[in-house]
Amino acid sequence: MRYIDAQAIEDIAAGAAVLGTGGGGDPYIGKMMALQAIEKYGPIPLMTVDELDDDALVVPSSMIGAPTVMVEKIPAEGMVTQALEFIEQALGKKVAVTMPIEVGGVNSIIPLVVAAEKGIPVLDADAMGRAFPEAQMVTFYLDGLAPAPTAMTDERGNGIVMYPVDGVMSERFARSVTIQMGGSAAMCDYPLSGKQVKQSAIPGTLTLAQEIGALLRTARSQETSPVRMLLDKLGGFELFAGKTVDISRRTDSGFTKGQATFDGIDHDRGRQMILGFQNEHLVALENGQPLATTPDLLAVLDKETGMPITTEGLKYGARVSIVAFPCHAKWRTAKGIETVGPRYFGYEFDYVPVEQLVAKRGEKA
Repeated sequence: MRYIDAQAIEDIAAGAAVLGTGGGGDPYIGKMMALQAIEKYGPIPLMTVDELDDDALVVPSSMIGAPTVMVEKIPAEGMVTQALEFIEQALGKKVAVTMPIEVGGVNSIIPLVVAAEKGIPVLDADAMGRAFPEAQMVTFYLDGLAPAPTAMTDERGNGIVMYPVDGVMSERFARSVTIQMGGSAAMCDYPLSGKQVKQSAIPGTLTLAQEIGALLRTARSQETSPVRMLLDKLGGFELFAGKTVDISRRTDSGFTKGQATFDGIDHDRGRQMILGFQNEHLVALENGQPLATTPDLLAVLDKETGMPITTEGLKYGARVSIVAFPCHAKWRTAKGIETVGPRYFGYEFDYVPVEQLVAKRGEKA
């Protein structure tokens, strides 16, 4: 077991924003909350999956809602911890370990805050390997594990405990509650045993986020571009170099939905690309044809620094690199594609792995 200090939090926040595919909430908010927590409670223990006891009660802790709302409605101190304690009350058992439900933006950092406040470790794993917008879009759902009891709280002290029968109903209930709680809420779900988590979670993702953040932090002293270094580390592809020329964003049914349009620059001059998102980036399109799609990871990076830009942080005129990385193998199963593939989000085409789309484009060129 190792400990998370202030520098690790800075790096995890940056790296998680890359893996979060534009969503998961503003990492700056989570970073400031976590830095305050370790100043108050000390460094946070980070536990590997191998160190996890089979009988330990593990509960993910997170925020749910539209990222654009969270920018203005900062989570209250103790808000997510209160949701965790509602789980403890419902089960009559203390939580031994918390973990991220997704490795993305603020939701990679929130468990660190909860762990500091509760004096428990954080697990170096998550249930997505990236960020997705809906509650059933987790490996726990793919493996048939139950989300109940599920607890939610808001900044005013309101709380609710639910018993959805599966991840789909959990999403429906939680989204409705989130809207009533002002578009952003704390959520703890999928209370599982250590044995179940070992079998279903994606290990090592907080460490990966930290390594990505450290790479971006030190990249300016290297001769290779930060974007290139990131692509080499994650086995990714640069899809497009462009300038943001149009952004359409709206808060709808508890999500931030919309699309961004980019005109090509440098070697992509004369091209145009559209990026569609629902909290997270879902599809990259050129002339209506996909360059990459969910569940593969799409990220918008600052062209010079390689730093990630979230869906709510993208601005007109930004010069960016749009990149894609292969998703975890669990999402390329039939149930994974059914749960998070492009057709689920209303797009009229099937999922094709990004490496195949890139190879196909290369053949045509």
